[in-house]
Amino acid sequence: MDIRPVAFDHPDAVKLNDEVQAEYAVRYGDEGDVTPLDPTMFEPPLGLYLIAYDAEDRPVATGGWRTQDENDEGYSDGDAELKRMFVIEGARGNGLARRILGALEADARAAGRTRMVLETGNKQPEAIALYASSGYEPCVKFGHYRFHEDSRCFAKRL
Repeated sequence: MDIRPVAFDHPDAVKLNDEVQAEYAVRYGDEGDVTPLDPTMFEPPLGLYLIAYDAEDRPVATGGWRTQDENDEGYSDGDAELKRMFVIEGARGNGLARRILGALEADARAAGRTRMVLETGNKQPEAIALYASSGYEPCVKFGHYRFHEDSRCFAKRL
C-alpha cells in the first residue's frame, strides 16, 4: 500500500468521502456526517489528509486530522481531530486504518498538537475497537454531534 498526502477536495478524496457518507447513511439512517468541513482545514501545518492506494493505484482508505483549539464545541487547546477514517469494504482487515491512524498521530504530534480526539458512533463497533486498541479512551463529548445519543468521543495524549 502506498499512503499519500492529498488535498481534502482531491477527486479520490471526494470519491471516498461519498462512500463513507453512504455507509453512514446505511448505519444511521440519515444523511451522513454533516460536520462542516473545508479543504483548508486539512492543509499542513494545520492538518493532513491521507489516502492509501493499492497496487493498482486505486484509492482504498482515507483519514485526516485538523487543528482544534478551545471553543464552544468542547475542544481543548492543542487538540487534533481525526476525520473521515474509512477503508473500503474490499480492503478491510489488512491493517490500513491502523497504518493511517499511526501516520496521522505522528504528523499531528510533529505539528505540536498534544491530544488526538475523535467522534464516532455506537453503530461503528469496528471503529471503536480500533481506537480502544490504539490507546484511545472515552472522553467528554465535543463537536457537532456532542448532544447526539449515538455519538461516542475518544481522546489520546500525543
